Amino acid sequence: MRKNKGWMMLLTMLLITSLLAACSSGGGSSQAGEEISTDPADIKGEITVLTQRTDIVDTVFKDYAAEFNKEYPDVKVNFQALADYEGQVKIRMSTKDYGDVLMIPTSVPIADIPDFFEPLGTYDELKDKYTAIEERMVDGQVYGIPTVITFSGIIYNKQVFKDAGIMEVPKTPEQFQAALQLVKDNTDAVPLYTNYASGWALTQWESDLPTVAGSVDYVNVDQPNTDENFVPGQPHYELYKVLYDAAKNGLIEKDPTTTDWESSKADLAKGKIATMALGSWAITQIQGMTDTPDDIGFLPFPTNASEVVVPLSADYNIGMNVNSENKPAAKAWIDWFLAKSNYAVEQGGGMDAAKNAELPPILDQYKDVKFSTLTPAKEGQEGLVDKIDNEGEIGLWQPDFKKRIIEAGIGNRKESYDDIMKDLNDKWVKARAELTK
Repeated sequence: MRKNKGWMMLLTMLLITSLLAACSSGGGSSQAGEEISTDPADIKGEITVLTQRTDIVDTVFKDYAAEFNKEYPDVKVNFQALADYEGQVKIRMSTKDYGDVLMIPTSVPIADIPDFFEPLGTYDELKDKYTAIEERMVDGQVYGIPTVITFSGIIYNKQVFKDAGIMEVPKTPEQFQAALQLVKDNTDAVPLYTNYASGWALTQWESDLPTVAGSVDYVNVDQPNTDENFVPGQPHYELYKVLYDAAKNGLIEKDPTTTDWESSKADLAKGKIATMALGSWAITQIQGMTDTPDDIGFLPFPTNASEVVVPLSADYNIGMNVNSENKPAAKAWIDWFLAKSNYAVEQGGGMDAAKNAELPPILDQYKDVKFSTLTPAKEGQEGLVDKIDNEGEIGLWQPDFKKRIIEAGIGNRKESYDDIMKDLNDKWVKARAELTK
């Protein structure tokens, strides 16, 4: 009973505090879930936008603000660029001070998103306007909209391929290994740069799983229901075999432990590197480092699947701080940024999230390729892949086992590729059994 009285007192104090905060927050604010005005004449105030784009925050983003102010002259937009975006935002989210508009950190569990972000609309309201909004949706409310729709595969230097004597874009793993060998034999370029030292760059390989599977169903529908996730012939085994074979055959950088992400972009742009497994978001960054941007090309990840599927996925989702005191202005910025900035194409290396968005010109040659978002998990299995991954400590989106594969390939570990795959599959089977019993 004493415990219940204590909770009642605490709830009362929180209610009083909330009411006082509401009364003092000013005319531009609104409460969580309230309808927000979209009339520019009604919208005013000052907002802070957090971004991970340290490279263009003082240039391109200021131009965005100037254009935005032509439509919303009474809104002052401030920007804060964070070099360690995920880490720094995570710390700030322990307070209410994490900007008014921000990219939703991927580390925030889906179920916790309503505690930190304002809903931007219901799924039914937004499903015909934007694609890939299911990723940050809770109970039918959409909390984030992709700033860029990206695609994953291999980014390569066309001139290096030409100098190596590669006449056609490789389509299968065998053709890809042969192309890498030609680069090694006929040029001074690194055939496949892994970016081992960065760690995060190795996680990009996981994005290519649907292409190897040849199906948009594999990741969320088939994968959580199989005990053969890493066995020969299955997508994970065949995906990382490409990395292992390249490492074993001396087709990667000489010392993976000394790789450097920033310089690797310039090296690929200048023809010192032939290929890297990355998302399309890197294309514009690499093209910006060369006077011959048309030399930078994209090819789907090599696969023996009967249908070539390149997954479309959301880059960071833009969202609104649920504690913002200027939600109409924050919402106006989000709507303007998505519809009128052209950030997705010019800076994001992909396409915007609008349903009618066209594929970028760099993909014109792939008329026979299927570009598609992934099939969502079945009802009742939402998030099951992540749960199995965490329970088994596998690290699908962590660099650790990718590093094991590279180290095994170059001979720094005694275990074989099959040893690593068996270990991962055993963990997968055990974790899946524990979670589905």
